[in-house]
Amino acid sequence: MHVVRIAQQGGPEVMQLDELPVPEPADGQVRVRVAAAGVNFIDIYHRTGQYKVPLPFALGREGAGTIDAVGPGVSGFKAGDHVAWVGAGGSYATHILARPAELVPVPPDVDLHQAAAVMLQGMTAHYLTHSTFPLGHDNTCLIHAAAGGVGQLFCQMARMRGVGMLIGTAGSPEKAQLAREAGAHEVILYRDADFLEESRRLTNGAGLDVVYDSVGKDTFMKSLAALKPRGMLVLFGASSGAVPPFDVNELQNHGSAYLTRPTLVHYTATRDELLWRSGDLFAWIQAGKLKVRIDRTYPLAEAAKAQHDLASRSTAGKILLIP
Repeated sequence: MHVVRIAQQGGPEVMQLDELPVPEPADGQVRVRVAAAGVNFIDIYHRTGQYKVPLPFALGREGAGTIDAVGPGVSGFKAGDHVAWVGAGGSYATHILARPAELVPVPPDVDLHQAAAVMLQGMTAHYLTHSTFPLGHDNTCLIHAAAGGVGQLFCQMARMRGVGMLIGTAGSPEKAQLAREAGAHEVILYRDADFLEESRRLTNGAGLDVVYDSVGKDTFMKSLAALKPRGMLVLFGASSGAVPPFDVNELQNHGSAYLTRPTLVHYTATRDELLWRSGDLFAWIQAGKLKVRIDRTYPLAEAAKAQHDLASRSTAGKILLIP
């Protein structure tokens, strides 16, 4: 098998493509032949040292593939089953070992590349729109990076829920068009206009019920200021860097605002919740209600370039590695 690993944390140059024996599944494990692995910011954090990991470390947490071996004590899955995951380690590889609890079934008519592309970002968009702040007809919201992988899926789900006003931010006219096609009512080009001023104008000065912010340091304070009284700021990422230490007393100066920092693991904490979110995604893909945009694909040997392109914000949709 081949796997992308790091022996130390640092720049893209620390990533190496290693050849190892194909592992046999132990008790309670299955082996999956990986069809596609998702490339995500958490992989970059693992590589750079923003998140500490034990070394050597096999990169990747998301993917889809076909079970090709089943260890003792496994029920519910068999060889030949199509499965997807988010959280099983070492996904930048031709094979992974996983526990059944980490896997979800993929319907036969859902393409495995689509399944790999939708797991992390799709379930993130699902919990944001359905659980963290369940959107409805009376709500106004803004999402940063509306043309990104999460952003495009979020816009589609927000419109499924009938959101009253959906505003996106984007970095170029081309990305703005993608956000509109995904369902945004309005798109602010953040390089040309101040998103705080524009969001106030678009809401006639009332402010927003909720801002979904995956950018972090560069947008945090203005996102907070864009809220109406008792609005909610949902900080679910930090693509521009971590938010500096924050005095919670500031929340009272912004209308008794709410602030939350959700993460997917807490919104898929039970098997039922994991199957609910992933099942909705696959059902919507089957029905043609959810479009999953795969922006670029790379071979395993180009994993460093894939991470570079993701970090550069030059992409508009999902990046996949294809073993």
